[in-house]
Amino acid sequence: MRKLVFLFVLFATFGVVARAADVTFKASAPEAVVMGETFRLSYTVNAEGRDIRVPEIPDFEVLIGPSTSTNMSTQIINGKMTTETSLTFTYILQPKKEGTFNIAPATIKVKGANYTSNALVIKVLPPDKAEEATKGGSTGTGISKDDAFLTIDVSKRNVYEQEGILVTFKLYVRKDIGGIDQPKFPEFTGFLAQEVELPQNKQLVMENYKGKNYGTAIIKQTVLYPQRSGKITIPSGKLDIVLRVPGPARQRTSVFDDFFGSSSYIDVKKELTTPPVTIDVKPLPSGKPASFSGAVGNFTMTSSISSNNVKTDDAVTVKVKISGNGNIKLVKNPEVAFPNDFDVYDPKVEVDIKTTAAGTSGTKTIEYMAIPRYAGDFEIPAIAFSYFDTKTGSYKTITSEPYKLHVEQGKGGGTSSPVVSNFSNKESVKYLGKDIRYLKVNGIHFVPNNELFFGSFMYYMCYLIPAILFIVFFFIYRKQVKENSNLALVRTKKANKMAVRRLKNAGKLMKENKKEEFYDEVLRALWGYLSDKLSIPQANLTKDNVEMELAKYGVDDALIKEFMDILNTCEFARYAPAQASDAMDKLYEQTVWMPLVKWKIQLKSNAMKMNINMKKIVFFLLVQFVTLGAFAQEATIKEAEVAYTKEDYGKAIELYEGLLKTHGESAEIYYNLGNAYYKENKIAPAILNYERALLLDPGDGDIRFNLQLARQKSVDKIEPVGDFLSLIHI
Repeated sequence: MRKLVFLFVLFATFGVVARAADVTFKASAPEAVVMGETFRLSYTVNAEGRDIRVPEIPDFEVLIGPSTSTNMSTQIINGKMTTETSLTFTYILQPKKEGTFNIAPATIKVKGANYTSNALVIKVLPPDKAEEATKGGSTGTGISKDDAFLTIDVSKRNVYEQEGILVTFKLYVRKDIGGIDQPKFPEFTGFLAQEVELPQNKQLVMENYKGKNYGTAIIKQTVLYPQRSGKITIPSGKLDIVLRVPGPARQRTSVFDDFFGSSSYIDVKKELTTPPVTIDVKPLPSGKPASFSGAVGNFTMTSSISSNNVKTDDAVTVKVKISGNGNIKLVKNPEVAFPNDFDVYDPKVEVDIKTTAAGTSGTKTIEYMAIPRYAGDFEIPAIAFSYFDTKTGSYKTITSEPYKLHVEQGKGGGTSSPVVSNFSNKESVKYLGKDIRYLKVNGIHFVPNNELFFGSFMYYMCYLIPAILFIVFFFIYRKQVKENSNLALVRTKKANKMAVRRLKNAGKLMKENKKEEFYDEVLRALWGYLSDKLSIPQANLTKDNVEMELAKYGVDDALIKEFMDILNTCEFARYAPAQASDAMDKLYEQTVWMPLVKWKIQLKSNAMKMNINMKKIVFFLLVQFVTLGAFAQEATIKEAEVAYTKEDYGKAIELYEGLLKTHGESAEIYYNLGNAYYKENKIAPAILNYERALLLDPGDGDIRFNLQLARQKSVDKIEPVGDFLSLIHI
């Protein structure tokens, strides 16, 4: 009992805590107000609260409050109804002086627990200057140039190349807004632009500008990174806005006009533009470190290795993480110098950045993966990353520690694999393998390519198979029409259906215990079946001649005897004294139904046998057409293999390219094709086909080995030609 009480208290406490965690207590007020005007300070709690304690507000005069209002909302989601109650305490305040003031958090008690609201910061603006109110030049519609305008604010006008600057487009308005069209901002040519995410629903915030109070809203904020040095101009931005201004006074027609007002409002469209702004971009100073790749800002770098002890053919991963503020999106991957005999894969890059008014900040994580192919002791040199620090105006370099790597021989490696030290250059790699690795003859599979369908084997089969099927079914149709004109043959085909129908009727009579009708129906079923199958009228069928007719069709003597016993049983039972229902049931299920099935099998006509044979022929043809492509594919692969073995590389190339054209892409066929080109001393197409094979099967060690060997052979063939390379550079 104590345990039950404890559990109940525990669950109840948990429920209270869970509900308490959902309680929110929030303070709200305008960000800016004008001196002499009143505003609302509200505290809202989404539960029934009491004993609210508001801090002292010495900088504001409390005119009214607190006034309390309750709001209740009900929601039905998935058939479940939830009710939420909110309580709001409102104060009407008036500022005592200009400046920026803080309002401390308030507290409230909800179900015995105290909750604290957020603090507020309110800016009190001075009132409009009287002497400025009449300036500005009215447009005739009651709108002056000072009533609404668009500004552009640039955080810096003298920056370094790749240094970020914040550009802000801000709207100032003193009239009611009737609508805003889509703004037209400049293209920011010469900059990399990173948009600052702004709220979708923009709220006007009061701001004193040149002695006047405006409702303001930031329309667009962008962080720009100049991509070249020199003077770069940001063109004008445009914004079409609709302002609502009082129209001419209406003539008074009713006493209610004084209550509702006698003035009307008209909408006036106004185009707001910003002046162009020129940015002076300085080039980065000289003395760039070798590891500098264009990073400008303030960054940090960390690195780690997955393991210092691995086996051959096991992957080793080096992770580099760059964090900071600046042009991190443009930061290039630092270079990691793996030993030359490692298979190096393309790095995996993850970027997590966020652009705010303070700039673009975040992290860039690069994972480098390599696979050692030989045992030994290796060293991955220190990773260097350099950037230009805009605060100090100098270059800074971050360097990691070098990584020692011990590679042991894996289980898959043979005893002939050499144990090597770290290579200083790629010339040593040339002698690790004497020749490319062998052809792939097993496990070849193709990846269908829709572009290769036209003109392929399946393309022609799509035309040939329907044509053959049409011819076959045409002859079958003609044969069926001919058979349907033969009434005797039609009766033979329908014999089974008629017999089954009569036996079903006999079954109903048996359930109703109608003995005579039951045996009559069974006899009709038997004689009718034989009459239709043998094409002999029932009147001409007797016990004597039926045995001879069944023997003509090759029916076994035992089955003939069984049929005659059934006839005798039915005729005897028809006129015998009343029998139990189980006797009829036994006769129906054991003596009549099963033999009829047997006769159905044996009494097939030659026409039916011909239909079955025709179906077998059609099925055989379909199977042959489907398997023909597979046989042709295997034959071509074998033929290419034989040609390659006989050093007829030209023929092997032709056969492999034909397979790719007709059957789709295959990593194995691309690999074999690369081998054939390599043997023909055509290194460029060999490299191309090895690379295509590697795209389809990146983890294949044979492909990577042959590709490395081919690339090395290609490098060895390059010879300098005078000053030609320098001319190309110029």
